[in-house]
Amino acid sequence: MGNVTLEVNASSVELANDTAAACSRMVPVILAGGSGTRLWPVSREQFPKQLIDVIGDKTLLQATVSRMDNFKGRWEVTPEPVIVCGAEHYFATYEQTRDSGVNARIIVEPARRDTAPALTLAALTATAEGHDAILVAMPADHAIADLDALHRSIAIAAGYAEGGAIVTLGVPPARPDTGFGYIRLGAVLQDGAYLIDRFVEKPAAELAAQYVEAGNFWWNSGIFVVRASLWLKVIKRFQPDMHTACAQAHEHGKKAEGCVIPAAVEFCRSPSDSIDYAVMERLGKADSPCLGVVVPLEAGWSDLGSWDAVWQAMQKDESGNAGSGRVLFEGATSTYARSQGGRLLACVGTTDLVVVETDDAVLVADRAHVQDIKGLVSRIKREKSPEAEAHRKVRRPWGFYDSIDHGDRFQVKRIVVNPGARLSLQMHHHRAEHWIVVSGTALVTRGDEQLLLSENESTYIPLGVRHRLENPGCVPLQIIEVQSGAYLGEDDIVRFDDKYGRCG
Repeated sequence: MGNVTLEVNASSVELANDTAAACSRMVPVILAGGSGTRLWPVSREQFPKQLIDVIGDKTLLQATVSRMDNFKGRWEVTPEPVIVCGAEHYFATYEQTRDSGVNARIIVEPARRDTAPALTLAALTATAEGHDAILVAMPADHAIADLDALHRSIAIAAGYAEGGAIVTLGVPPARPDTGFGYIRLGAVLQDGAYLIDRFVEKPAAELAAQYVEAGNFWWNSGIFVVRASLWLKVIKRFQPDMHTACAQAHEHGKKAEGCVIPAAVEFCRSPSDSIDYAVMERLGKADSPCLGVVVPLEAGWSDLGSWDAVWQAMQKDESGNAGSGRVLFEGATSTYARSQGGRLLACVGTTDLVVVETDDAVLVADRAHVQDIKGLVSRIKREKSPEAEAHRKVRRPWGFYDSIDHGDRFQVKRIVVNPGARLSLQMHHHRAEHWIVVSGTALVTRGDEQLLLSENESTYIPLGVRHRLENPGCVPLQIIEVQSGAYLGEDDIVRFDDKYGRCG
């Protein structure tokens, strides 16, 4: 299919080829700013589901990054996808893409503003490089079983996008589901596509059943295909404040190798809105500069928005059970179980249950009520319990720490520092620290002195003293840290120097 112009004629759309102006470059845009609260306790605020291996050996982000590999068509797919993520997830996003062998361009959002500003930043980045590319925007937390089918749908969508439409991929529903938004189909087009009549928010169970029975409603996959310049034009028309804020944030932002950091003050002026609300629901109306098109996607898609969706997407035994980690089923049916913390998880005689275990929390839920987990997480946040924000094991750009024990005025952590990595030069107002080397070699800065410590050696960091821990060796450094003091929160850190840019 060449470049496509859409001409509305009564209830049909005619396609006209114009290959001379065809845009041959395609840029995958991965929207990785979600929190995934319905997959608690595995997904947490600081380490959400896209960074976790929910299904298979790859994390959802890694699977999405490679999703456009081996795309066949006349479009050249850039090997450097654009990833938009929050600042709190940047280092994990960078490490996971690097481990996948992908040299991604990462846009680090200073604040959460939903998917419409995220796609606007990606479009500004693409056009600044001199390419009016076709953007393929994909959430980082979905699963797709048949990549060839996905590529066929994207090729059709790209043809419509070249002709001046904004295209989304719709999934013909396999069952009524209250966890998905729906798209009502309009006039029929070529290649199984339709004009978009309207978007429908997640319905109640009875209404979802009516949609499926009617046959003219598809699930909204959240995958969009659009020319970069058109997206910017439409955002400027429908959301001028968002366009201005994003354009100024991009112009005044910082650019480093493989990383774009929009200016925080300017970006925070942007309204927060989704692609659906900000743009898609207004397409085709009198003030719209373009049409909205939906192309069918029949590729084993799942948004993995709940533990029931994970169960639906996994291979099951003859009794309908699916498990991950050290899990045993005895007389169980239609049960999902995941052992995240390494302990044996045994399900005996269970039916339609979800059982998920981590180091610091256990979830037991009826599969019919997994959508209620979001409300549970909100309650945990209101009670200021730490299990909503982070795991016991917390990843950092230099490695990770595991909170082993804590009590009144003390906390014990196991700290692992990667070879060649180092923590920031820092001090604490309210706590002192003892460090004991378990394995590897530690180079310790303590005030004006430096110490080289080996296995079974230790040191003491008094309150208020500048200090740094680094690993000069070629094997991971493992230490035990004992903190003592009146306040042991992670916000009691004053950074003076940091190779990862976290000062200030």
